Amino acid sequence: MLSNVNKVVWLSLLASFLRINAAPAVVSRRPTTINLGTVSNYAILAETGVTTGPLSLGSITGNVPIADNELIGFAMALASKEESATLTQVTDDLFAASSALPTPGTMTTAVSNMQAAYTAPNGLINPGIFNLANGAIGRRLLLPALYKWTSSVTIDAPGVTISGTAADVFVFQIVGALTVAAGAKVTLLGGVLASNIFWVVTGAMTVDAEAHFEGIILA
Repeated sequence: MLSNVNKVVWLSLLASFLRINAAPAVVSRRPTTINLGTVSNYAILAETGVTTGPLSLGSITGNVPIADNELIGFAMALASKEESATLTQVTDDLFAASSALPTPGTMTTAVSNMQAAYTAPNGLINPGIFNLANGAIGRRLLLPALYKWTSSVTIDAPGVTISGTAADVFVFQIVGALTVAAGAKVTLLGGVLASNIFWVVTGAMTVDAEAHFEGIILA
């Protein structure tokens, strides 16, 4: 039978082992949500352009504000309206600064809100998790926190799991590119909302074939 002293030592070692081998995102710093303003009305908001592969069968759910000549690789089937246009790969509407009133003013406001939304999370300091897995976060379990990488980040197949509640907020600061590899999936557990996940990316954002992504990209 173990003595009381040995029991205490054994329990202490067990607790240390569990801390070392727990999910990598055990944190104390949790960010609050980010105000997107009118940006939340759109699935993609780009000042330059959006490109998809020539054989892509993917689709975009939501509104896309951008000039039609900056949509590259899409199956173009534009049906012009006064304030917007439609496209076979977009379930809702396309908007551009060249559209009829009041769209140009709406676009200006959205771009301004986007810039503010990008600046706000970049100003967050003291990340709870820094350079997790050197940016290779496939097969990881991510808990609510402010994360930061000083390099590019890759999500390899089968993907990454984000776990928490509907009230939890996740901010991923990436000083580099973000790549979601072919077949990789971002999976949400515990009621986590995609609207509370913010990927703040300095470089390019790439989602490869058959990948599934969740969250808001600010790049």
